[in-house]
Amino acid sequence: MNIWSGSDLNGNTFWEFKDSFESNRFRRIAQAHDPRVPYADLKISPQWHQWLRHTRFDPPSMLEQQSDVQRQVQLKQLARLADERWAAKPSLLDPPPETSKYEPATMPRDRGGYVGQTEPKEKEGVRNDVASASDTDASQAPERVQKKEKINPWKVNRGSPGEEWQPQAWTPASPGKQ
Repeated sequence: MNIWSGSDLNGNTFWEFKDSFESNRFRRIAQAHDPRVPYADLKISPQWHQWLRHTRFDPPSMLEQQSDVQRQVQLKQLARLADERWAAKPSLLDPPPETSKYEPATMPRDRGGYVGQTEPKEKEGVRNDVASASDTDASQAPERVQKKEKINPWKVNRGSPGEEWQPQAWTPASPGKQ
């Protein structure tokens, strides 16, 4: 005895019945609206496919199927808009725009950073960024300490006979009789 479960938006019908061999659960099938259409060419929505495979208990309603079609239309429209936005952005693969031959290749954004020195020579030296210009003067500037040349401990000659030894190139011996 076949029990009609529902139909999709294409007119296909879905049925369930008790199988004589497997009596534990109902068997579910789909029938095409046109009997000449082979089962391989049948277009079934994901909701009905879930119902056929017993991953969904209740068959989908017509309202659910219609809302899914509307969701797909909206998704296609959003994808089209995203593609248009993506195409409108300049690509990094495009050639750079033409620049004037009299301008440098890179222009600084803050031209104040390239102004010549304005402080007198007596105020030169290391200053604290937080301190104001009146707080620093030449008398308070620390004296420059000359850097001592660091001694490399690996270059120190310790005087042992093995310090001068260097390995020689490897030369394989000719194979002898075995």
